[in-house]
Amino acid sequence: MKLRYKIQLLTGEVIEREENFESKDALYSSIRGQSAQLISVEEVTEKGLSSFLKRASSGGKIKEEHKITFARNLSSMLEAGLPLARALSVIERQTKSKKMKQLVTQIINGINTGKPLSDLLEAHPTVFSSLFVSMVRAGEESGNLVNAFRVVADQLERSYKLKKKVKGAMMYPAIIFSAMIIIGVLMMIYVVPTLTATFKELNVELPLSTQMIILVSDTMKAHAFLVFLGLGAMIAGLVMFARSKKGKRIIGITSLRIPVIGNLVREVNAARTATTLSSLLTAGVEFVRSIEITEEVVQNPKFKAVLAEVRESIKKGGVMSETLKKYEKLYPPLVGEMAAVGEETGKIAELLGKVGEFYEEDVEEQTKNMSTIIEPFLMVFIGLAVGFFAISMVGPMYSLSSSI
Repeated sequence: MKLRYKIQLLTGEVIEREENFESKDALYSSIRGQSAQLISVEEVTEKGLSSFLKRASSGGKIKEEHKITFARNLSSMLEAGLPLARALSVIERQTKSKKMKQLVTQIINGINTGKPLSDLLEAHPTVFSSLFVSMVRAGEESGNLVNAFRVVADQLERSYKLKKKVKGAMMYPAIIFSAMIIIGVLMMIYVVPTLTATFKELNVELPLSTQMIILVSDTMKAHAFLVFLGLGAMIAGLVMFARSKKGKRIIGITSLRIPVIGNLVREVNAARTATTLSSLLTAGVEFVRSIEITEEVVQNPKFKAVLAEVRESIKKGGVMSETLKKYEKLYPPLVGEMAAVGEETGKIAELLGKVGEFYEEDVEEQTKNMSTIIEPFLMVFIGLAVGFFAISMVGPMYSLSSSI
């Protein structure tokens, strides 16, 4: 995998490089060997048609459900006493995903040559995250792979359900907004020209708002193909922007300032941070490494920055709760307080797990009520749009009929 990273040497010099590594762990080992400090790291992914064709030829992307099933089934079969190679063979025969079947076959071949399972999983970073690999490696070292896969499956499932709930809550306003745009474009192309012809026949003076709508309608009708092409290009551009590093940063920061949405973003990130850290620490992953992995799981750049500060604080002998309490506008106060209690009692993994469960339940309730909360805003927006159109187009018709 190709990684772009920035390090600071003991002399204070900051160096940015782009190199190929087997995994992020290999990069971390390399940096430790140089006695340097890691500032930032990101994976350089392939883009464009060649990347798409490569994914398509390999059977497409492995779905999150298949990864959950993989971990859950392995845990159950290993607990029942099946050897690892045989358990993987059963999964290979049962899976319906072409990509997953190929992947499990490669892992079985590696197991038969004596390679550790964690190393084989690490060779596929686009499928198995650092979270997944680190938990499996901790399970191998402790001799408890059964529990490691159970914790992985639980963590992936909770993360997957949380993501689905948030997407589901956003689906309703997205559909309404998209429908409004489509209906508006169709009206401009097919309905408004009919009214425009009537106004021209009667040679009446039209208000400025009506003239603006007619101008837009005439442009759309004359260049309908370019309009639809432009809409498609705009949507594609927005998607590409949302996936870019700069776009993610802007969207992440902006989302925190939107009423209702901002609070949901805070609680989603609080839940992800708490549950991920709890799972990693429960599996026996070292604290600083757990923070690094959690940084990868949390998508919002604001929360990533806080976790990076937590990581540096711990390296210098500090505690996590002190840093979290400084950012109560991002992480709710409960997160910092429970972390402090966990640090004092030595039960930080357990208490963070409870914090994660609390915020996951709260997010579930909020997403259930999201449509009810957003609906009045949508109704006001739709009412304003329809009102403007009615006043602009129907108003002159009504005035004309009254004068006749």
